[in-house]
Amino acid sequence: MIIILSAPSGCGKTSIAKRIISSDPNIILSVSATTRKPRPAEIEGINYFFKTIAEFKKMDLLESTKIYGNLYGTPRQFVEDQIKKGKDILFDIESNGAYQIMDKAHVKVVSIFILPPSLEILRTRLLNRNQDSETDIELRLKEAEGEQNHAKNYHYTVINDDFDQAVKKVQEIIALERLRGKINDQK
Repeated sequence: MIIILSAPSGCGKTSIAKRIISSDPNIILSVSATTRKPRPAEIEGINYFFKTIAEFKKMDLLESTKIYGNLYGTPRQFVEDQIKKGKDILFDIESNGAYQIMDKAHVKVVSIFILPPSLEILRTRLLNRNQDSETDIELRLKEAEGEQNHAKNYHYTVINDDFDQAVKKVQEIIALERLRGKINDQK
């Protein structure tokens, strides 16, 4: 199945995704294609599939977007190949990409939206990360306020008020959905 994790910036989505992947060998992280140049230490097929614009435009993609002049997208063939191998694919992705996957995927999709306990706690987390200016933090908070409205379009919502508990809730959702899949296969 495809597992989608989405969240406003600073809500712990990527950290939760890393913990899930490291604790479950049957789940792999989706690998995107991009037209941007590789950065030092990035590996083809591990970090990204690096493509020319012409190559990218010929690809069958589950989702795609343009960011800072570069194209990004998820190759359908990569996802289908991994699922045929018995793997679940985890997407750490924003809502626009998530909706594209929900529309185009030919396999079971489980969508989980991660929320902060409050915008004030999110502000504290963003400040404590010490990565953004005050102006950037205010912008991220405004975006987060709007992004929270997407939660209603997901199968599940998890509030990340305690990181370990949030990871546990996501793991429980995955276990439940795997069980549902087995039950449906037996019918």
